[in-house]
Amino acid sequence: MRLGWAIVTGLAIGAAAWWWTTREEREHARVQRERQAAIEAEAARPVLYRWRDANGVLQITEKPPRGRRYERVERQPSEGIEVHGDRSADLPDTPAD
Repeated sequence: MRLGWAIVTGLAIGAAAWWWTTREEREHARVQRERQAAIEAEAARPVLYRWRDANGVLQITEKPPRGRRYERVERQPSEGIEVHGDRSADLPDTPAD
């Protein structure tokens, strides 16, 4: 019976040692998966490219130009509500009594 317990204990110690020595590899793999998922999510977002051609005319296209500087413009609106201007300018004029 002691031999059986020795085998079970040896297997448990071996499994624990394997788990302990490979935990950094698993953590590294998890971080890599998360990083790759973030890159893929960013690449999947719809985007436009704003740039100027040789004549200085503003161009907005779905593909980035080759050999030119460009700016990425998100196609999705900003989250939340944007308020611009003075609220009193939007109110109708009411005569004073």
